[in-house]
Amino acid sequence: MKHRFEVLDIFRGLFASLVFLFHLAPFAATPIINNSFIANSDMFVDFFFVLSGFVIAYSYQAISSVSEVKLFLKKRFLRIYPLHLFMLLAFVIIEFGKKMITAYVKVNNPNDPDNNIYTFITSLFLLNSTPVFDPKDVSWNIPSWSISAEMVSYIVFALLTLCVFIVGAGKIKNWFYALVVILASIWLISVQTGFKIDFTFDYGFLRGAIGFFLGALCVNFFRLTYNNVSTLPSTLFTFLEIITVAVIVVMINWGEVLKEIGFVYEALFFVSIYIFAFEKGRISGLMKSIPLLHNLGRYSYSIYMCHALMISLFNVVFIRVLKFPETAYSYLFILNFLIIYIFSAWTYKHIEMRFAYKSKPKAARNVASPELKTP
Repeated sequence: MKHRFEVLDIFRGLFASLVFLFHLAPFAATPIINNSFIANSDMFVDFFFVLSGFVIAYSYQAISSVSEVKLFLKKRFLRIYPLHLFMLLAFVIIEFGKKMITAYVKVNNPNDPDNNIYTFITSLFLLNSTPVFDPKDVSWNIPSWSISAEMVSYIVFALLTLCVFIVGAGKIKNWFYALVVILASIWLISVQTGFKIDFTFDYGFLRGAIGFFLGALCVNFFRLTYNNVSTLPSTLFTFLEIITVAVIVVMINWGEVLKEIGFVYEALFFVSIYIFAFEKGRISGLMKSIPLLHNLGRYSYSIYMCHALMISLFNVVFIRVLKFPETAYSYLFILNFLIIYIFSAWTYKHIEMRFAYKSKPKAARNVASPELKTP
């Protein structure tokens, strides 16, 4: 069974674009952006975690040696770190630049206390989703905390999958994945007084692990049920896809209430990814027919990692220098996103793909790897 999961890749691009709007909202004053749906679109990060676990577990059903662990982690590191480092250094340059121009142009947070040597170190070493150095808020490239959480999940997945192989427990590996979800959930609940999951700079690594290993469970459930479920009529899948999209919209829109029990979003994205992985409904067909959406999926990691910097620079130029009112974001967001899209196409080609690990021929791999990027 080999799948490219094109629709899931497209969703990742769409949701990365919505996270852009989420981070743009504080600079804007327009109902197009300042609404409850955009205000809660940060929850789409959990979709990325579940999708990442889905794809990685699909590609790596077994890791059988320490050398394979090293190769796996090398490939994942080269996939995510070069762009992360590029953007981190770009923010360092911007931080110095802010101090130079603050006397001439109004700059947001000219002396941001969260951008300090300690948070730089945690960002540099991908520890910025952990409580190391007791951070007080997100810092530097704000979205990068989730890349830290991804790396933690990669390490846990590789070591756990190796241990499962060594003890010959491959048939019950889902129980081990479920155990990680349970333990991470208990830990996350224990550091709060409720059931929120939208942690970032401190316990985001637990949030990432919960989503990632739910994704691993999801792909194994997909494999187990594929032969039977894939024979169901496409009209049923169309109905399920419509319902799924509607539920996503409603639950994101009601985020102010549902974030109090944020674990429901993990279940939402588990079901959503499972349904759209079959790609049999009309919505899937429509999405796959639009080339622009495929490009959004292709550039999604760059869009996600680059948008915070592009928002800041755009805001300085158009709002602070050119004196556009904040209400102008009702249309300026299109130009802002176009700039991000073009810049992301460049970083995808010259950074993501330039440093990506050149894998061996397919015959030498454990399983065919789908062309679906993980964050």
